[in-house]
Amino acid sequence: MKEGGLRKIVAANWKMYKTRGEAEKTASELRVSMTEETAGGRRVVIFPSFTNIAAVAGVFAGHPSVSVGAQNFYPAVEGAFTGETSLNMLRDLGATWALTGHSERRHILGETDELVARKTAFALQEGFSVMLCIGETLAQREAGELDKVLSRQTESALAALPPDSLGRLAIAYEPVWAIGTGKVAGPTEALEAHAAVRALVLKLLGDAGRSVPILYGGSVKPDNAATLLELDNVDGLLVGGASLNSQSFLQIVNA
Repeated sequence: MKEGGLRKIVAANWKMYKTRGEAEKTASELRVSMTEETAGGRRVVIFPSFTNIAAVAGVFAGHPSVSVGAQNFYPAVEGAFTGETSLNMLRDLGATWALTGHSERRHILGETDELVARKTAFALQEGFSVMLCIGETLAQREAGELDKVLSRQTESALAALPPDSLGRLAIAYEPVWAIGTGKVAGPTEALEAHAAVRALVLKLLGDAGRSVPILYGGSVKPDNAATLLELDNVDGLLVGGASLNSQSFLQIVNA
């Protein structure tokens, strides 16, 4: 089943890269080249570091196709949470999207399925759009646990969605073994995983699940972007390293 009616999303995760000046320069280069037409009618979301959100949001203010998001946040309105950042603070900087469940936060920083679910529901409740990341490690895939892992991560995260929030939810499938390694899931592997995620979403959300975009993330580059975007149930791309350079990211956006 190809969800061809969904508007494709191409997202950039800049992770812990770029000073404010560097981020503003890259954003400005993108803004000059990225009209609504050159973006092919696609939605673009950029996730800079906290310190760069305001600068990037300022560059893209008023752009009809580009939004800015936060890579992380704490699921509370405010409070004694030293070192954390609230959604109200991020909204004040110009962020309208939030990333949850990224593999680096799960596997390096120890975020549990329960915490990812709390954050996902809270951000949607607060009016943000959310890009929920799910995916398996190489050991889990080789052990035949793909469906088990995707089911656990998806079911926990979607268990307590606020009413009327589906229009602001996207899911990014990111095979952990393909992130930053140069490896990429082949067409067969990507088709298998995305079909499994779509089936899960439909099972959990009913027919409304057809409107939830499912993105692929994991060593996306200009030379594989078009092939990935043509696959069934691939409704966009979450791009890491290749999004740090304005020209390579533009090639992916226009793939």
